[in-house]
Amino acid sequence: MRRAFVKTLLELAEHDRRIVLMTADLGFMVLEQFAEKYPSRFFNVGVAEANMVGLATGLAACGYVPYVYSIATFASLRPYEQIRNGPVLHGLPVRIVGTGGGFEYGAAGFTHHALEDLGVARLQPGLTVLAPADHAQAVSALRTAHSLPGPVYFRIGKRDDYVIPGLEGRFRLGGVETVRTGKDLLLLSIGSITTEAVAASQALSREGFEAALAVVSSLRPAPLGDLANLLKQFPLVVTVEEHFVDGGLGSMVAEIIAERTIPCRLVRCGIRSIPEACGGESYLREAAGLSSRRIMESAVKALGEFSL
Repeated sequence: MRRAFVKTLLELAEHDRRIVLMTADLGFMVLEQFAEKYPSRFFNVGVAEANMVGLATGLAACGYVPYVYSIATFASLRPYEQIRNGPVLHGLPVRIVGTGGGFEYGAAGFTHHALEDLGVARLQPGLTVLAPADHAQAVSALRTAHSLPGPVYFRIGKRDDYVIPGLEGRFRLGGVETVRTGKDLLLLSIGSITTEAVAASQALSREGFEAALAVVSSLRPAPLGDLANLLKQFPLVVTVEEHFVDGGLGSMVAEIIAERTIPCRLVRCGIRSIPEACGGESYLREAAGLSSRRIMESAVKALGEFSL
């Protein structure tokens, strides 16, 4: 998604001179086009994410729209106090862009695995939190959110080589996009892990289960109405997120079920503990129960329990 994201930012910057792009000494082979075309609007602050958000806050207060770009853990956690006390408390249009959510940085280790970024971002009132599922939806999300008056946190994936069937780039703030219909259960997915949810829904179909699949890409504003209407239609809902199970999509769905007394069972597929080993993205997803096979097995087990 990152290349599509930067390409779209270039297009927006051509018509909006307020846009500036900042990075904390990364983004090489991704950000160069912006730096070359708009050298006076590009800043590499070095390995100093907290300072970067502070600078972005000052620029936003002066009328600019800064986009700050880093690996998702460093974009969300290292400058968290500055995000809270700057753009959030002052309602300023700073865009925090975290790339490589979940296990996408694989063998780089736990320091680079963004497993709590969506949860901590979702805690801040007034901070829009978006996690598109593929590069086409990332483009739509960027275009939609650019005009928002307050701060935004984007979690975007590293890759641009996959497309979620049926999504076709659709994005709505506070909305849910259904990409596959079914009647036996509902899979709800967020971000890049949606590729595994798609494969799981296909595998469930081969086993004789009709699994609907919907993409949630807007955690704040939360898609309360869309989700409530969907949840009422299914006896079983399985959330899929490359994130700790607490604080993210699964928690939000549980809150809606509880607050609106919706009679459905919820199974949360997510990360429940700090990984004990290092490895590639596929290995870590399998170990965490987030491969398509493991998601399918969780769904089949839950379906079987209904008949006991």
